[in-house]
Formats: sequence, C-alpha cells, structure tokens
Amino acid sequence: MTATPTEIVLAFNRHLNAGDVDAMLALLTEDCVFENTYPAPDGTRYQGQTAVRAFWEDFFRSSRQPHLDFEEVFACGERVVLRWTYHWRDAQGQPGHVRGVDVYRLRSGLIAEKLSYVKG
Repeated sequence: MTATPTEIVLAFNRHLNAGDVDAMLALLTEDCVFENTYPAPDGTRYQGQTAVRAFWEDFFRSSRQPHLDFEEVFACGERVVLRWTYHWRDAQGQPGHVRGVDVYRLRSGLIAEKLSYVKG
C-alpha cells in the first residue's frame, strides 16, 4: 500500500524529531529544495540532497533538544501544509519556541520541496 502525501510528510517530521538525517533524506527527491526560515525575510535555499543533508547535519550538531509539535496537517493533491511549534533550549538551558508552517510539494511519493515560514 502506498503512503499518502500527509503520511509521508508526517514520517519525515517524526524522523526530524528523532534526529535521523538518513531516514529524512530517504523521503526526499534527489533534486529536493528546502527553504529555511533564516535569515529573514527570505531564509536560505538549499537544493539537492547534498546541500540539504549538510544543512540538517549542521542543524542537529548545533541545536539543543530540537522538537516539533504538529498542530495541524492537511493536503490537496501533491501539496501538504503542516502547522507546527518548534521547541529548543538555548546555550543557558532556557526553553524557547516559535510557531510556523511548512508547505510541501511531493513528486512520485517523495518530498520535492519544503518551504518553511515562521511567525514574527
């Protein structure tokens, strides 16, 4: 049975919460695009598995206790929208969070595009 676009996106984000870069990348196309939220206003664009892998490996090396809570997810065809709250701890151990949304485009059962946006 083939996974739905929503199931694929939720699996990707469960792997993100587990810090499993290999499992995350297994759900991406070779020519995937990821647009991060930083720096404002447009973020940074990463294209291709090599660049996206480098971003996530660096992210997990430098982040303290990163975790996404999923607030809402819905799909229309090959597009999926995930509303989330991202939690972390700073260098002093203080908690922080930001709310945002990811807009995904899938192709042939894999994530081809992940565009991230935050409030504020």
